[in-house]
Amino acid sequence: MLCLIWTVIAFLSGSMPFSVWIGRLFLHTDIRNYGDGAPGATNVARAGGRISYIISVLLDAFKGTVPIWLAQLISGLNGWELAVVAAATVAGHAFTPFLKGKGGMGVATTFGVWLGLLGWLGPIVLAIGIGFMFFLQKNWVWASVGGMVIFLLFLLLAQFPVSLAGVNLSQTSIMVIKRFDYFKSWPDLQPWLIKRGKK
Repeated sequence: MLCLIWTVIAFLSGSMPFSVWIGRLFLHTDIRNYGDGAPGATNVARAGGRISYIISVLLDAFKGTVPIWLAQLISGLNGWELAVVAAATVAGHAFTPFLKGKGGMGVATTFGVWLGLLGWLGPIVLAIGIGFMFFLQKNWVWASVGGMVIFLLFLLLAQFPVSLAGVNLSQTSIMVIKRFDYFKSWPDLQPWLIKRGKK
C-alpha cells in the first residue's frame, strides 16, 4: 500500500511541467513554440531566459529527487518498491496530465532520480556517459539514450541491485518512446570521426 501511495505521489511530482509554467510566468510565452516543441528546460533557454532556464532545470531535477528521498526517509522504501517510485517520476514528466500526456523526455528529471537513488555518483556517471556520446555524435536524443545505455553497463558491472537496472531500463524506454522518430535515421557523427573513418 505504501508503495502505491508513493508511486502516485512520485507520478504527480514528476508531472508538474515547471518549464512551461516558468515560460508563461517569467517569459510570457509558450516555450513549446521553440526548438523541438518539447515542454522542457532546453526550450526555456531557446525562448531567451538564462536564469529561467537554470530554475527550470533545477525544478525538473528535484521533482525527481524529492519523492525518492521522502519515500526512503518517511516510509523506508527500498529495492523494487523504491524502483517503482523512481520510474513513476519520469513517467509523470513524460506523460503529464497537465499537458494532456504530451510531456518531454525527462532528462533533467532522470538526473534528479539518480541523485535520489545514488547520491552524486549517479548524475556524474550519467553525465560522463552522455558526454561521451556527444564526443561521438551531435544529436541530443541519441546522446541521452546512449548515455543511459552506458550508465546501465556501469550499474551492472559495479553490481548494483538489479532493481536499479530496472529503473534505468524504464527511463531509457520512455526516452525512446517520446523521441522515436529520431531513431529512424543514424546519428550525425562528429566531423573528426567521419574524417578518421575515411582514412
